Amino acid sequence: MSLQAIGHAHWHWHVNGVNPPAQLRDWLTDRVSLTVKLSARCRQFRVRRLRQQRGFCLADENRIIGLPRRMAVQEREVMLQCDDTPTVFAHTIVPLAATAADWPFFSSLGERSLGTTLFGDPLVERGALQFARLRAGHPLFERAAAAHALASIDQTLFARRCLFRRKKGMLLVTEVFLPEITGLSPLAGGLRHTVG
Repeated sequence: MSLQAIGHAHWHWHVNGVNPPAQLRDWLTDRVSLTVKLSARCRQFRVRRLRQQRGFCLADENRIIGLPRRMAVQEREVMLQCDDTPTVFAHTIVPLAATAADWPFFSSLGERSLGTTLFGDPLVERGALQFARLRAGHPLFERAAAAHALASIDQTLFARRCLFRRKKGMLLVTEVFLPEITGLSPLAGGLRHTVG
């Protein structure tokens, strides 16, 4: 069984480690909020919540978020959509040790954008980006493909992740970019409506 199949991906600290196509490189490396960037490329941007519940962190997540092994976490997964087209599958985990004081908004986000909240909070510190190629067998590839509802999805999906800190709490966000994202162009006139 491959490493991907048991939940591991090879994460790189530089985007060159995953050699993305030119049209995807800027999406992976831009440190602007994805909510802002996607909203500028569609008439209606939507955060579609897929699930938010207690679960276990993945096999390649526990070390970066400071857990000694795979452990229970609070987990949130959403699809970011532009004009009803899925573009990014986002997966977020928060250790159970984090308190409501650390992340007061997390449990009540619903279909609101986590990115908008993180970027607008002066107490939040953002870490460095990491990059990976996810293949069939990795849990996030499988969840993104299932939520995308396409059986013919490419065999590699590019992803990035970032660790955020607020007070004593940590939060890890992983964003998996779907093929449709490379077809988005900025709209004349800037931002449009945001749903959720």
